[in-house]
Amino acid sequence: MARLLSLNVGLPRDVTWQEKTVRTAIWKLPVVGRRMVRKLDIDGDRQGDLAGHGGEQRAVFVYQMDSYHYWERFLGRNDFTFGQFGENFTVEGLADDEVCIGDRYRIGGALLEVSQPRVTCYRVGIRMNEPRIPALLVAQHRPGFYFRVLQEGEVGAGDDIVKVADGPERMTVAEIDGLLYLPGHPREQLQRALRIPALSKGWQSSFQAILEQGASAASAGSNPGLANEEQKPAWPGFRKMTVAQMRKESDPVTSFILKPVDGQPLPLAQPGQFVVLRLQVDRGKRPILRSYSLSDQPSADHFRISVKSESNGIGSSFLCTHVREGDVLDVSAPRGSFTLRPGETPVVLLSAGIGATPVMSMLHALAAARTQRQVWWIYGARDSASHPFAEESRLLLRQISDQRSYTLYSKPSANDRLETDFDAPGHIETSLLERLGVSRNSDFYLCGPSSFLQSMRSGLRNWGVLAENVHAEVFGALESITPGMEQIAHSPHPPQGVPGSGPAVSFARSGITAAWDAKFGSLLALAEACDVPVRWSCRTGVCHTCMTGLISGSITYQPEPLERPASGSVLVCCSQPNENIVLDL
Repeated sequence: MARLLSLNVGLPRDVTWQEKTVRTAIWKLPVVGRRMVRKLDIDGDRQGDLAGHGGEQRAVFVYQMDSYHYWERFLGRNDFTFGQFGENFTVEGLADDEVCIGDRYRIGGALLEVSQPRVTCYRVGIRMNEPRIPALLVAQHRPGFYFRVLQEGEVGAGDDIVKVADGPERMTVAEIDGLLYLPGHPREQLQRALRIPALSKGWQSSFQAILEQGASAASAGSNPGLANEEQKPAWPGFRKMTVAQMRKESDPVTSFILKPVDGQPLPLAQPGQFVVLRLQVDRGKRPILRSYSLSDQPSADHFRISVKSESNGIGSSFLCTHVREGDVLDVSAPRGSFTLRPGETPVVLLSAGIGATPVMSMLHALAAARTQRQVWWIYGARDSASHPFAEESRLLLRQISDQRSYTLYSKPSANDRLETDFDAPGHIETSLLERLGVSRNSDFYLCGPSSFLQSMRSGLRNWGVLAENVHAEVFGALESITPGMEQIAHSPHPPQGVPGSGPAVSFARSGITAAWDAKFGSLLALAEACDVPVRWSCRTGVCHTCMTGLISGSITYQPEPLERPASGSVLVCCSQPNENIVLDL
């Protein structure tokens, strides 16, 4: 009979890792006597990062003594102690390739249900002093699993583990784990997994995403269950385009119509995507890279970008004051996953300032399709002089049968006409949406200054809008994901010390270029040395959190990730440059 060998708990602590401070509760220690297992945790136990650990679906983590013995042989070690893998329950039996999602067990006074495999992260590598272990746990089919607590009760080492019910579909922990993280996602297996009510909602969402994209994702070599991967870019690097037309949209905003020099048709961008421009601002220096959203109806013969001239903006100042019609620019293929989703729910396009550009493209697409969805256009500007696309947006809205619009000016001028140029003074707030009658069940698309995005996302969350219904585009660097670490904002800069002699690595959003040096080991480590905002979790090529657009150039993987991302993207946690590259960071 299966048995609970050790009950382990631990509280969050700060540990030093690679000269950084990490907050983690991965250190668990055995306890004497019995402890109460509750809905969210065990008495005396806590999680350091509630975004990735803990909660009702991940209340109790289980690891098996058989896997202990396996890793001792595999790694050639004999220094393991109970709690070594961060588990709450060290058990005899309950192997990952035998236990199924939805199985129920009685342990002491508690009734528990298997809810999901472990989501591996870099902190187990810290605990094990073995950075490969997050990937090895998946590759060797020994992830461990979580219990959901159906009935609270006391447990203690030595308790028998009694199975009381089988989960439906009989899909094992190892099978479910491999279905998400390893190559090959058979449709029949995905459908079976989605028929398991006990499988946690996060894993269900991942499998649903893979199922919905189906063959298109497989042909692109992508895994939509791990990341919101964009389509493969239409071409690598940059393409020559002529500035066919320039037009003022407002005092600070100029639109540029770009047409391919070779006259070949352009791919139809997805509404909301952006392109990267390589601009030779100073003939004696490296070109600079800047990203600009496409702002009109996707077209096969041109791109339109709309640029706000900023006094301290090198790229925008160059475009708005030096570029002329007839000039030729280097332009990347359309990129980005901030795109209009299909569906029948209302669409709320929320923007401020130059943030109108990507949602203008969405408005064009909705009008061209004669959408039957309800569409809200809610926009904020300083005044009419700084209000781009005012007449264009009104004309598009007239082509949509069920539409509403509302414009606010933060500092209207004496000549601005209330209820003609704008609807009210002030700023966009969630309370306004409620007053206007916007449905919480809408799809919300946000773009604007960082303060606007932070305020709106927080307000929508507090208003009860589901996180999956809120889509945001960030101009400039993306928000960091560095689990367990305090995020301290620094201006990006070249790495300290003697410059490397390898290929040039350009971070397009951050506006810097650094020479590669093998001492960094990965593109992620180089980005961190440059204080470029980064996103990661496992650091070993498993989770795809670090997936980044590869705008130009080529890379090598070392170590090889468990599953590669789609062409045109790169996992920076385990890759190195083969040549000069440009990253969407």
